[in-house]
Parts: sequence; C-alpha cells; structure tokens
Amino acid sequence: MNVSEFNFELPQELIAQDPLEDRSASRLLVLSKEAGEIEHRSFRDLKLYLKKGDCLVLNDTKVIPARLYGIKDGSGAKIEVLLLKRKEHDVWETLVKPGKKAKPGTVISFGDGLLSGTVTDVVEEGNRLIQFSYKGIFEEILDQLGQMPLPPYITHRLKDKNRYQTVYAKHDGSAAAPTAGLHFTTELLKEIEDMGVTIARVTLHVGLGTFRPVKVENILDHHMHSEFYVVEREEAEKINDTKRSGGRVICIGTTSCRTLESAAGADGLVRTGSGWTDIFIYPGYQFKILDALVTNFHLPESTLVMLVSALAGREHVLNAYEEAIKERYRFFSFGDAMLII
Repeated sequence: MNVSEFNFELPQELIAQDPLEDRSASRLLVLSKEAGEIEHRSFRDLKLYLKKGDCLVLNDTKVIPARLYGIKDGSGAKIEVLLLKRKEHDVWETLVKPGKKAKPGTVISFGDGLLSGTVTDVVEEGNRLIQFSYKGIFEEILDQLGQMPLPPYITHRLKDKNRYQTVYAKHDGSAAAPTAGLHFTTELLKEIEDMGVTIARVTLHVGLGTFRPVKVENILDHHMHSEFYVVEREEAEKINDTKRSGGRVICIGTTSCRTLESAAGADGLVRTGSGWTDIFIYPGYQFKILDALVTNFHLPESTLVMLVSALAGREHVLNAYEEAIKERYRFFSFGDAMLII
C-alpha cells in the first residue's frame, strides 16, 4: 500500500490559523462509513447522531507549554527546544533546532538562567536527551517560560493558551492537543450526558508521531513512535458495559481510538492499565472496540488519514475530503470536524 494513495490537494487558505470564538460553532461533516453518504451539519448537531446507551470516549491529556527558547552557553546562539517525552524525572527527549548546535555536553540557558539544560545524548532520528536543572517546581517554571507547541502549519500566534486545550484536559504530558476535542464546550458535554450518553475518559499523551511525516513509499515500512496511555478501571467498565449492552463506542479523536484499540483484548473488551503504544492503524485493520469516530480533517499522506480510511474506506474518505474542500471547510488543528458513523 503506497503512501501516495492517501494524497490530496489542499488549498493553503483552508488551513485554519485561529480557533473560532465559540468552540462548538465549527462545522461537522457526517460520513456514513458503510454507504459513503455525506451530510453537512454544525458541530452542535452531533447530538442528533447520539442516543441513550452510547458511550463517548474522551482523551483527557493536557498539553504542556513544551516549546522553549534558549541561548547556548558560551556562543549565545539561539536554540529552540521542544519537549517530547519525559524519560526520567528531569531528563526529557526533545526536538532541538538547530540540532547541529546541540552536541552532547552543550548547556542551554532559558529565561536568564531560571532553567538550564545539558544535552546528554543524541537518540533516534536526531532527538536530544536533555537533563534540566532549576530551583523550584519544574511545571511552574515551564508554565512561565514555555509556549504552546503549535504545529508548524499554524503561523499565527495563539492569544489564549487555553484554546489549545480541551475543556476536559486534566493530566499534563502532551506535546500536541487531541484536537477533535477542541470543539466541545462544558455545556455541550452536559447536554450529551443528560441524553443518557455515557462519558468515559482515557489518557494518551500525544507525542513525537504528530510531528513526523510518513517518509517511506510503502506504508507497511512506517514505524510509529510510542506514546504513553492510561485506562483506569472505572472508565474501562463504562466502555465494556456499553459494548455488552449493545451501545456504540464513539471515540473523540484518533488518540482516544488508538488508546482503546491498544488496550483491547481478543474478546473485544478494554483492559485496565497503562503502557506505551505504537499501534499503527491503516486499511485492513479490524476494529475491536470503536464503532464511530469524531475527528478533524488531517494532513495529506498522514497516518491519521490512513486511520480514518481504515474505518470508512479510502475512497469514501478521500471523496469526503474532496467535498470538504469544495465546501470550504477549515482544515487541521483549529479546523472543522468530521463524524464517521
């Protein structure tokens, strides 16, 4: 299966640069995974497609202000550091620009010395391990010095950090937001819950894979980076009870989907626990838990387009994307949403 099979032409002006003032005011393209039929709706109309006994699964990870700007000790050269994955208490795997200025032993100062980092090693794909030193609490310093790690296709500066967080974000650890969840308001979630829809929460800290394009021709040769996930017992029971009673499990975002499919047993039920997942879902995959998916519009040739194609079929998905482009939907992180049902 060739990566070019998941390509499409996207006009640059359809890449959303700013979040809407009202989170739930975005548009919603509804795609029938079986028939390929398309409906155009508002995101608030999601309620029309839900019913009592369904279960919505949210990823409650919280994005940390993971982008730091520092100065190399000695030369004064400017260095950008993106925190990707915490390896130990104060050691992080990072993406450093420019990498050639960050050889092992390099010391980088942030915030006039409020935070200091020493490059200790170069690991997979040129990422750097950095040992940080500071006085006080790391998270508080990071909140003071760090910026939200917006994707490279967003060039506008974010005025409010909270707009790159879901309203239900709880557990610090992501280098990118689970963007399908950005459309929800607290009020909309309550309305859905009042309908008799169960809300379950899992955690997957979105990591390096979000920033890495597929660089191989045959997608079977692509290696996904691992991300840490947690499924608590109470949340697993909510999902499993839904499956047993014949309700639908509807994941909010590809990260929730990947979490459930990683935690699924052969019996089609979710296992409680935590761990690292590098699950890669592409056409031909048989879903164990997921019945429907709310997701944003993704980059051409990305693993996320491959995942939604596994659910609805490549032709149906690319046809829906073509329709979305024609109807001037907004794409990517701050863009509109899609319900595959």
